[in-house]
Amino acid sequence: MSHRARAVAALAAVLVLSACSGTESESRPSSVPSAAASSAEPSPSAAPQQAELSAQPDPGPEAEAEPAPAPEVSVPGLAEQRHRGDRLRLGAVREDTADYTSYDVTYRSRSSTRSGPESYTISGVLNVPKGPGPFPAVVLAHGYIDPAVYVRGQGMTRERGYLASRGYVALHVDYRNHAESTDDPDYQLRMRLGYSADVINAVKALRASDVPVADDRVALFGRSMGGGVVLKALAAAPGLVQAAAPWASVSSLEAQNFDQFQRNDAADDADTSALARRWGLPEDNPAFWRRNSSRPYFDRVTEPVLLVHGRFDDTCPPAWARATQGALVDAGAQSRLVFYDDGHAFGPAFFAAMDRTIAFFRAHGV
Repeated sequence: MSHRARAVAALAAVLVLSACSGTESESRPSSVPSAAASSAEPSPSAAPQQAELSAQPDPGPEAEAEPAPAPEVSVPGLAEQRHRGDRLRLGAVREDTADYTSYDVTYRSRSSTRSGPESYTISGVLNVPKGPGPFPAVVLAHGYIDPAVYVRGQGMTRERGYLASRGYVALHVDYRNHAESTDDPDYQLRMRLGYSADVINAVKALRASDVPVADDRVALFGRSMGGGVVLKALAAAPGLVQAAAPWASVSSLEAQNFDQFQRNDAADDADTSALARRWGLPEDNPAFWRRNSSRPYFDRVTEPVLLVHGRFDDTCPPAWARATQGALVDAGAQSRLVFYDDGHAFGPAFFAAMDRTIAFFRAHGV
């Protein structure tokens, strides 16, 4: 745990590398039964060598079968990887207010995959409240912005500042292929699962740094595409944080996201063609698209989740939020869904929704 020795003043010296009405529901914890293997009895007419082999101790019906490896490009594959985040470095001061200081930052996002270790430098923006700390922290996952035009810290500037002015360390993750982050040439073919890996590793890097963070008081907060990034991170790394808030989230089924955002978008023709050649479209290979969705794995989610959505959202339909909420509850996750009279970007309801989100975090120890 970092204390006064890791105060913001010391950090400044380390200038190196740089959507109130709605429905709410909670439910029970979940458990996943394990699969058991069965043992076959040898045939009475078995040859002597076969009988000798079958005379080995019978493991019985309680023995567990060896689990088959998950396909690497899948949410279970993401969960099988070992994730490590470190080397959080402060860069230039972006903003210095009475409540917080904002820095350009980088950190290292590492994962072990079957093809070998991967390491990416991820850029972002960090807001640190004034004072000695330790402070609760929120890692932010932004929505879709074309990486070709995206700039560091874009997409959740309001949220980042609002959180920091209320005593939260706020780390905005750019993701790989964005801003000054390292590029992964296959990030699209790998269903952008790397974004969730970068968010998981951001939490780890923040805890490993000299930033005065209370390690047991960390939350995830995602908007739009970032809501989907957060849901996958929760399924892949249960127990990583203490709470999460997906706002205006994309669907928890990737086939729906593909139909909504990519299938008929001429700008995505090249990516769509590459996905179709490599994996097949959702109608051709539905199992692949389900494996890359968070919803089938909601039974792994251990953190309380607050879904915030606008009733007039015409980008991510409100029906998606209802379906995600229902699936979380059915899987045993503790989840709430709150609707506001607002659209996708949250204008009039922004402050009320932020206050509700912060109250949710605090109610769960963040």
